[in-house]
Amino acid sequence: MIKRIFKLFQIARKLSTSGAVGVINEIHTLPASLNLFFNFISLGTSPSTIDKKIKPGEKLCFALQGMGTTFIKLGQFLATRPDIIGEELAKNLEKLQDKVPAFDLHDAKKVIKKEIGENYFNNITGITEPIAAASIAQVHLAKIKLESGHKEVAIKILRPDIEKLFNEELDALMLFAYIVENTFSKAKRLKLVEVVHLLREITNIEMDLRFEAAAANELFENTKNDIGFNVPKIYWNYTTKKVMTLDKVEGISIREHEKLKELGVDLKKLAENLIQYFLKQAVRDGFFHGDMHQGNLFVDSKGNIIPVDFGIMGRLDKNNRKFLAEILYGFIRRDYVKVAEVHFQAGLVPQNASKEEFAQALRSVGEPIFGQSIKDISGGNLLAQLFEITEKFNMATQPPLLLLQKTMVVVEGVARKLYPETNIWEVSRPVLEEWLKNTKSPKSTIDTAINTSSEILKRIPELPQLMDRADYALKLMADGKLNLAIGTNKNLEMEQMKLKNFRNNIVISFFGIVIVFLLVF
Repeated sequence: MIKRIFKLFQIARKLSTSGAVGVINEIHTLPASLNLFFNFISLGTSPSTIDKKIKPGEKLCFALQGMGTTFIKLGQFLATRPDIIGEELAKNLEKLQDKVPAFDLHDAKKVIKKEIGENYFNNITGITEPIAAASIAQVHLAKIKLESGHKEVAIKILRPDIEKLFNEELDALMLFAYIVENTFSKAKRLKLVEVVHLLREITNIEMDLRFEAAAANELFENTKNDIGFNVPKIYWNYTTKKVMTLDKVEGISIREHEKLKELGVDLKKLAENLIQYFLKQAVRDGFFHGDMHQGNLFVDSKGNIIPVDFGIMGRLDKNNRKFLAEILYGFIRRDYVKVAEVHFQAGLVPQNASKEEFAQALRSVGEPIFGQSIKDISGGNLLAQLFEITEKFNMATQPPLLLLQKTMVVVEGVARKLYPETNIWEVSRPVLEEWLKNTKSPKSTIDTAINTSSEILKRIPELPQLMDRADYALKLMADGKLNLAIGTNKNLEMEQMKLKNFRNNIVISFFGIVIVFLLVF
């Protein structure tokens, strides 16, 4: 516990001296007692000077970059959650750069050898110096010996001890978030504990490269018949928790427009393909690349699009896919009543709301769009406006749809840089029409009925037990012994229980730790 508390004070000191606290105060005013604590903890240090002319979001980016890798990751995560921090701040945090000095090639080889074993390591030749380095991992090029001959590959390697560093800092951040939320009532709206908990879940996945490899593999399987979209192949014998090996990308960055023209690539066709491939992933497969910016997209000499970096992926269930396809198609047709009906059918809008008023609100989003020039129409921005409208009707925003909306904006931006006059709606129409047609076909209806029936039949033996449980629950409810409050996450609740115990001990040890901290630093 002492170690966690000590780390907590280090973080508090970082927050104060980096200028982050001042920026946070510009966005959300902190309680006076909390500001007093930060002023106290920063005694004896020189606060970072940040240009007062730049926007608060840009200041926060600067501060987080100065605080280290964990905070860069925190900022990047918050950039994907405009529902928590707001659109403007989220856009500013997207600018955070995750670039750090590479670790030694000798150390990288040691990690590879230890992870995959000596036999497979001996099949690797020509390991280069790192070609890219970030806070969690770095990438090297190499060749592996296969039965068919030598294959050029890229090897991604986790930084040594990165798990320990992140877990220590996240433990302290969780404690900090819990103390703030439970001490200052106004801070609850910031959802600090939830933010840190979600960040922990994301980074735990990022720390296991098998998950990223699995994501790349799933995307590969889903798109292998899509001509013009090539996902690098994963080499599982050379992939572990700390090492991932995949095909070397042979291509030019999609941002290199002039070089693409020299290769004879049709930029208009490339832009259209990019949008359609993304929509197919989202609507057809329910699994999409969630970080399709220019740095993660390459184009080969044949005009094929090659994505890289599969750390951020989005997943949509069938209901969300149907919801997405029908609302976009509804807007294309300007059928606002249909779009409203989809919302109500999906249970996304309270049933006591007025369908007519909701359709009117949707019209206020759609009609201005059709008065714009083609190059100004954005499906991603449409979804963003739609989410703003639905908030007024108490519709719960779903994080998967938010990630989808953000990615759609990015994809559209890349497409329009390739070809500014790209008609998003015309390009999207055939993908949406095909999927909706397939989902409403007799075969699809029969398949759904068969699957539903089989699931019901499987559960029949459990029926007596389920009835007994329901009867018991009803009795508890009648006696007032059943608490109906629903926690957001069981793991989060366990974290909060642990933190309660820590908080009780902190009151006793607080002044002693402060004195020791100031003496040491």
